[in-house]
Amino acid sequence: MSCLLSPLQRAVHDGMRHCEPNLTAVGAVGVVGFPLFFVIWEHWFPQPYENLLLRLVGAALCVPLLLHRRLPEALRPHLPAYWMVVSLYTLPFFFTFMLLKNEVSTVWSMSTLAGVFLLVILVHNWLLIALLFTTGTGLAWAAYAFTGGEPNPLLVARYWEQAPVYLFVLVAGSIFNLKSGLIQKERMDAMLAISRTIAHELRTPLLGIRSGIGGLQRYVPRLVEGYEIARRHDDTLPAIRHAHLRALGSVLQRMDRETDYSMAMIDMLLVNAARHKLDPGEFTSVRISTCLDTALARYPFRSPVERARVRRSESEDFAFRGPEILVVHVIFNLLRNGLYAVAEAGRGEVTLRTRRTERGGELSVLDTGTGIPPETLPRIYDRFYSSRTAETGSGIGLAFCRMVMEGIGGSIHCRTEYGEFTEFILYFPRMDP
Repeated sequence: MSCLLSPLQRAVHDGMRHCEPNLTAVGAVGVVGFPLFFVIWEHWFPQPYENLLLRLVGAALCVPLLLHRRLPEALRPHLPAYWMVVSLYTLPFFFTFMLLKNEVSTVWSMSTLAGVFLLVILVHNWLLIALLFTTGTGLAWAAYAFTGGEPNPLLVARYWEQAPVYLFVLVAGSIFNLKSGLIQKERMDAMLAISRTIAHELRTPLLGIRSGIGGLQRYVPRLVEGYEIARRHDDTLPAIRHAHLRALGSVLQRMDRETDYSMAMIDMLLVNAARHKLDPGEFTSVRISTCLDTALARYPFRSPVERARVRRSESEDFAFRGPEILVVHVIFNLLRNGLYAVAEAGRGEVTLRTRRTERGGELSVLDTGTGIPPETLPRIYDRFYSSRTAETGSGIGLAFCRMVMEGIGGSIHCRTEYGEFTEFILYFPRMDP
């Protein structure tokens, strides 16, 4: 059962990821469309059968999709499963049931075909499309029989005459979606290969610079001391201000920090761009406090002032199963985004807080910086989308964060107010004993 459940869970998350940018629009269409077409088919162009209750249920189910950005944080992890239930009811079940109740009329044949098209467009994942269509159609036939419908031979024949058309749309649409996914994967593989080549070419000079800095840090104090001795014995030597001599040490330290920062950014970008599937067999038991300790110790802060902007509040520790290094990189990404927002705003700080929950644990990364504009918020998890310039944002950090969190069975959600704050909340599943 678990072998079947894992692909299904991935399919639900993949389908939800594809539909999420349009979720508000989908909810609005459902809330408006269900009652509107009741008026059309009941009063303007009467059909043999209509059902206001079924339509109101469909409209009510779409309301949380319309308001999904305002859902309480505790409900957000359940949104993918809820979206699946809504898709099942509003598309294959509702349209097939109404098709049967209207004796496979021309109007409802065309409406059902439109519903199948919407299913393919919105869900995108072929496994989920097949599951929703077969389950929804089966439930519609059962509901038709339960409500007194008699599947007479003529109705059954007329339905099966149209079934090949529905099947063609499902198969053809799934093939197009799959082809689109393969093209995207090929692009990603090519970009990853290019990224690795660039990273290799950048690492070589950076390692040379780091080695040179190490030598300078070792010998510059002796050279300064020798210069001062020579200066005392020969005042004709060109004078160097004492402030400049003292600054040599701090300059080397800054160069060393910048080199470490550049190396860490290269590693983060490579891990982010890889987007490999997480293997649960490689998961280990990890404590969130360990991840935070590692992240704060290894993050390449540009200065002590930047480090002082990160505050770790008193929190509750918890354990989870997952890859420690990838979770550390998730924290890196969120720290980087938070510090950028704080620096851009010229005020604020980044606060890290954890707490245990009944379902596992949560990590909150809150920055009191610029916040996220409303028009940008729906696309923050899209790969290669960034509201920043190319020099300050790659557009893959948050996509990577979501990939990792969903890969370990958790999720990531954002709460923000433009101009005030941004909070990313990571939900970790409870570790089975």
